[in-house]
Amino acid sequence: MRVSIVILSLLIWASPALAKTPVSIDWLKTMAFASHQTDYTGVFVYQYANHVETSRITHIAEADSEYEKLESLDGSRREIIRHHGQVWCFVNHKIVPAGTRPGRNAFPALLPEQLSILGENYELRDAGTDRVAGHNAQAILFQPKDNLRYAHKIWVHVDSGLLLKAAVLDEKARVVEQYAFTQLQIGREVDRAALKSQLVGLQPSGPANQSVNINSGWVIDAMPAGFRKVTEIQRSMRRQHAPVIQIVFTDGLSAVSLFIEPNDKDEDDIEGLSTRGAINLYQKLVGDKLITAVGEVPPRALIQVLDSARYNGK
Repeated sequence: MRVSIVILSLLIWASPALAKTPVSIDWLKTMAFASHQTDYTGVFVYQYANHVETSRITHIAEADSEYEKLESLDGSRREIIRHHGQVWCFVNHKIVPAGTRPGRNAFPALLPEQLSILGENYELRDAGTDRVAGHNAQAILFQPKDNLRYAHKIWVHVDSGLLLKAAVLDEKARVVEQYAFTQLQIGREVDRAALKSQLVGLQPSGPANQSVNINSGWVIDAMPAGFRKVTEIQRSMRRQHAPVIQIVFTDGLSAVSLFIEPNDKDEDDIEGLSTRGAINLYQKLVGDKLITAVGEVPPRALIQVLDSARYNGK
């Protein structure tokens, strides 16, 4: 099974001289809600290794709902439209429902609403001020307390609290992947017409693909400290003959998903580890099941998680 996950993030080099000043969790609460409560439109770049992508995002918040469109500006035209937690993707000249996004959100809504859990797994430090896409920003470093997760550095708009940059660093402070706004407009003047799809004449309607909450009987004996299960569902997936079990864990900044399905011996059901930026994927046959672990954690953490997966029986 191929699991396609696009997680957008940006890194600039972390200096050894970064300030050690602790950051208040209370101050971060504004940041957690800013991406949901702010109107904005802008262009950002995503980069890992020698790969670069450019995208445009438009977001409008209303009293009881959110509207968002993400469109690619490079290569083939692609769009993702989100309305109040439901997501539709442009595929083959039409908009098809893609379900909700369990676990960690996409850029710039990366921060969890429950920020208290971050202090359990990361040291939060003031990393100075900067300017991003013409806006004043406060930088913050999230330094992990163990070697089973990446460090994160973020740049936040000082007025609205909107995330302008984010960073992922490995244990040697090397770039893993990166994103940044290069152009950004914030405020009520954002044009609602920008939310309309340019690829099809109809806007998305109808419910997203249905999933069912379940207790699958699968347990993880060696999940890194601080990761909590947020979703356990059975869902249909493209190109899959049978429903797939998905279990999602998060520590607030990073997410790990396990996909459990019957081994149908397809050509892409190959055991092993692969990497795309900060996203690692590890696939392994366990009895008559193929288990795929995907996460924004170092390979050692992902291998530890999958190797400890077992069926507890029903």
